[in-house]
Amino acid sequence: MSAHHLTEQALPSWRRAVLKVGSNLLAADGGGLTSQYAQALAAFIADSRAAGRQVVLVSSGAVAAGRAQLRAHAPAGGDLAARQALAALGQAPMIALWQSLSPQPVAQVLLTHDDLRNRRRYLNARATLRELLALDVLPVVNENDTVAVDELKLGDNDNLAAIVAALVDADLLLIASDIDALYSADPRRDPGATPLARVTALTPEVLAMAGGSGSAVGTGGMHTKLEAAAKAAAAGIPTVLFSGRDAATVEALRRGILRGTLFDAARTRMQARKYWLRHAPAASGSIQVDAGAVSALSGRRASLLPGGIVQAHGEFHRGDLVEIIGADGAAVARGICQYGAGEVRRLAGLHSSKVGEVLGYSYGAEVVHRDDMVSLGEIEATGEVDA
Repeated sequence: MSAHHLTEQALPSWRRAVLKVGSNLLAADGGGLTSQYAQALAAFIADSRAAGRQVVLVSSGAVAAGRAQLRAHAPAGGDLAARQALAALGQAPMIALWQSLSPQPVAQVLLTHDDLRNRRRYLNARATLRELLALDVLPVVNENDTVAVDELKLGDNDNLAAIVAALVDADLLLIASDIDALYSADPRRDPGATPLARVTALTPEVLAMAGGSGSAVGTGGMHTKLEAAAKAAAAGIPTVLFSGRDAATVEALRRGILRGTLFDAARTRMQARKYWLRHAPAASGSIQVDAGAVSALSGRRASLLPGGIVQAHGEFHRGDLVEIIGADGAAVARGICQYGAGEVRRLAGLHSSKVGEVLGYSYGAEVVHRDDMVSLGEIEATGEVDA
């Protein structure tokens, strides 16, 4: 079915999104990269920026670009080391393609799943991406294929995009593909396959509809796209799948109209975030705060600054989830700490402007940022997390 005949629906409201673009949309027929489809997607990003929105781009295409750089000398097989070498070679032309299409400065961000599993590197990656967005820069994220092993073999940029969406607190994950929607069966093999306009839950029946990779240059397929949608849904982020090859579909996105498949989120983004913060295992240590901080943290969406801290109990590290307690020892909030216990002890009671002076470095003025914290009083008052 043509994308022109898909059911039109409103694109979910969003202020920050992650857009994943696959190799099939960037690889030229004769090798290398082409702007044929990327140009319309870049125009969508530019329009979104003009409307006050932010986009993080997750782009494939480095291996295809590297192969074209070597031409006749390019390795023909699928040897992992060879593919990693091609990815390293192709990163520069892939970034150059997006810079040539973007009115914004473009920044390359290379990540592996290990970067996102390690708490400290996770916080550093998030801080970098947030700062790039604040500077009105277009981050172009890719897997660090030269050091990744399982990720490169699995072609996991779909899942990486979902993880990045959660990392930057995105409102929406957009997956531009060479297929226009999720179908009830593989439309390349079953002429009776019908497109699904909306998926409210990724059940085993829905997952069974996934097929394999669509072409030789792409290593992902519908299955990895559904995995990505499931990860995003768990983080409270809806996903849309659409054809990046259909100019009318991409132009409709610019008008807030989706011709493709919408995957609903399991709960709102804030609910998902608060649920995780409320129920995830916390470090054994805690941060004790004064009465003023207790009042500020009780449902008022305030960050925890050094001035409100009395002391740190026990041990915890930067990136650990810690409980924040009052003078009576009762927990008032939980959050991800930007500093380790020893650093918190040195900062306790100080003005936030003194952080760099005391430590010799700074991860920010907030010891626990409000976006990384849930007030237990707020939960008890609203019951929002367990909805």
